[in-house]
Order: sequence, then C-alpha cells, then structure tokens
Amino acid sequence: MDNSGMYVGLDIGTTSIKVIVAENVKGQMNVIGVGNERSNGVSRGVIVDIDKAAEAIQRAVRQAEEKASIEIHDVIVGIPANMLKIETCSGMIAIDDQSREITGRDVRNVAAAALIQSLPPEREVVDILPDEFVVDGFDGIKDPRGMVGVRLELHGTLFTGPKTIMHNTRKAVEQAGLHLRGTVINPLAQGMMVMNDGEQDFGTILIDLGGGQSTAAVIHDHQLKYIDVDQEGGQFITKDISVVLNTSLDSAEKLKRDYGYADSTQASDEDEFPVDVVGQSQPTPVSEKYLAEIIEARLDQIFKRLRTNLDKVQALELPGGIVLTGGVSALPGITELATDEFDATVRAYVPDQMGLRHPSFTLALALVNYFGGLSEIDLLIKSALTGSTQLADETDELRQREAAESAASTETTQPESATRRPAKKRPKAKKKRSEGFKRFFSDFFD
Repeated sequence: MDNSGMYVGLDIGTTSIKVIVAENVKGQMNVIGVGNERSNGVSRGVIVDIDKAAEAIQRAVRQAEEKASIEIHDVIVGIPANMLKIETCSGMIAIDDQSREITGRDVRNVAAAALIQSLPPEREVVDILPDEFVVDGFDGIKDPRGMVGVRLELHGTLFTGPKTIMHNTRKAVEQAGLHLRGTVINPLAQGMMVMNDGEQDFGTILIDLGGGQSTAAVIHDHQLKYIDVDQEGGQFITKDISVVLNTSLDSAEKLKRDYGYADSTQASDEDEFPVDVVGQSQPTPVSEKYLAEIIEARLDQIFKRLRTNLDKVQALELPGGIVLTGGVSALPGITELATDEFDATVRAYVPDQMGLRHPSFTLALALVNYFGGLSEIDLLIKSALTGSTQLADETDELRQREAAESAASTETTQPESATRRPAKKRPKAKKKRSEGFKRFFSDFFD
C-alpha cells in the first residue's frame, strides 16, 4: 500500500523519536500507526550524530510501518526553534501579459522573489508564510489566482535558522532511507493544534517542556510572533534526581515518571518508595515530598528564566494565558506550579486520540495536522523553498482543465435551452391578440 495519501510526522526529540502515520479522510486526520523509540545522536533538540540519529529514526519508522501495515517513504519533519529568527519579507513581480490571469507559477515566483535575502553564510531560510497578496495596489488578497493584473506583490513572514540544524536533519532523514516531504517549525505546528481560534487571535503563550530543552512561543493574530528557548528540560530533572539520590539515570527516570510531582505541596511526606542507591546493597526509602522538592527546584529555575524573557516582550499581558505541553508537562502539579510562577492562567494540553493520550505525542501529531491543513497557496509558497515548479504547473493545468470543462458544459447546454424557448409561437399569439383588438375597435365604432 502506497502512502501517497497519508501523512507521516517525524518528531526527532532529545529523549525519544516518534513517528505518527495519519490518513486524511474528508478533512479528518485518523491515526493508523505510531512508532516510539529511544533517541540517539540528539542533544537539546539538535542532531549531533547523524549516523546514530538515522538508526534511531529507522527503528521508529519500522515500528510505525508494522502497526500501520504500510511502507513509509515520505515524512514531515519538525524543526526545533533553536536560534530561530522571525522577520517580515516582501516580493514583487511583473505579469508579462496585461490580459493574462495570475497563475500558480506566478504565486510561486513572487514567493521566490520574497526569499531573496542577504543572509549570513551560517543561516538559511527555514520557512515562509504569506500574510497577504497585493494586485495592482489592491491589498488583503489571500488567493490571487484567476485575477488580472500587471504587478503582483507578496507580504509575509520569513523564518531563518542555522544551516547546521537544517543540514543535519535532512542528512539523517535521507540516511534513514526516507524522503523529506516537508519541514515544519515545531512551535508553529503545535500552536495551531493546541490553541483554539480565540487563543490564537488574542494571543497565547505555548510552553513546550521537552526532554532536552524548554521552548516558549507566543502566537498572536494567528501568527508566530516570538520564540525563546531555554537549554534545560526533562533530562536535567532526571540528572538532578540521579545526583541527589545517588542512583542511576535509568532509575532516576523511572522514579520521576512513577512517583514525581512538579509541585511539592501536593506530595506526601509520609508516602515512601525504595531507591536503589549506588554502593548499597539495600534500597533506601525516599519520601514523595523529597523527590518533588528536587523536581520543583529545577522547574522553578526553568520557569524563572522563561518568565524573564517573556516579560521583556510583555507576552504575559496577553489574555490567552499559557498552554503547557511536552513530556515534562505530564508531571502532576505542573499547572499549579506554572500558575504560581507566571501569575497567569495555565492549562496543560493532552492529545485526545486513543493511544496518544500523553503530552509527549503532541508535536508528532501536530506535524501531520498542520501539514494536512495547508492550502494550495501555502503549498505553492513552500515549493519556492525547494525551487520546484512541479506543483505550480500541476495546479495550473488542473485549473485550465476545469475551466475548459466548464466552458464546454455551458456551450452544450445553450442549444437545449434555446429549443425550449417558445420564440416562434409568440408572434402567432401577438397576431391573434392584435386581430382581436382590431375587431373590438371596429365593432365598437360601428
């Protein structure tokens, strides 16, 4: 079974690599396969060992293939927000023939013109999103195709990032035997899925508490406005537990998942659990409250640094509050701790799909939902990033064929409607009516 009608999201995380296979049925994404493997070769969201990362990707993909009963060839990959820059961009082209309608190729060309930027050699364009098109001075246009004009402009938002991240991601995906169908900026995809329309409009902060790092993103007016990345995440909490309790990292991770609380006020000082301490033959009892204090101390540091940067852009004044996601947000008491730290309304997002009801699956699920919801215009704009004109030519050919079929249908229906008109009978009716009037007047005057 070919997966050309499928969407496969690949989340290359620091602690795990997740693959989600979803089928788009009448606009509804139905998950049919999931792969989840321990990550290798990734540090703080960035691939640092291409070979190890490729092997981990292959394992996760094979797991998803078995569950979905398909062969996966194309994947949609999330790009971390490390050192990401957001800026405005614009492009303009002239339409060759004044009487010619604007086509998909024109849209792709104006996007390519907007991509012409003087970037430092270590950076490259990650994505471009259109805000509006302008045709001969008329702005606010979302889809200019079919319109007639002599000048087409595009105003949009440009995202640039380090070349190292993009190159390593592409290389690892290719080395895993996969084709990169598209890339999506992680917080952009997540924000579009976890926030409702009102939250995206009035402004909301998304905080993704991942294993290697924590990312705060501000979405306002349905656009990604600001990003801040803190280089600490769930792995640092695990290391703290390991150091303080003198236990192995695997044991510390298990303790965090099974007994951990983000808010120490919710943990019990009486409930205890055994901890395998290095150098001791017998486990040592540790209380839930003591473990929670270790976790809370690290989270408090992360939240304080994020708040300092969010305050600089007055993001916490936005009415939407904060939405928490990512694997660390599964800790009990995380919303209460964040509410106290940020002094804002906080809620945690958990996917409601069967088998994916854990916040660590949010990103992989967001990738397929985001890419599956892109319009033709969005895809045409993205095609300018790769330099491909195939999509533009295909959409133009389809529109021309539809227009020709519509014109042919109109021509065939016109004769039928003409034959149904009683045009030849009307003169007879008029003649009889005029003869009646003549007789009436002749009889009257006689």
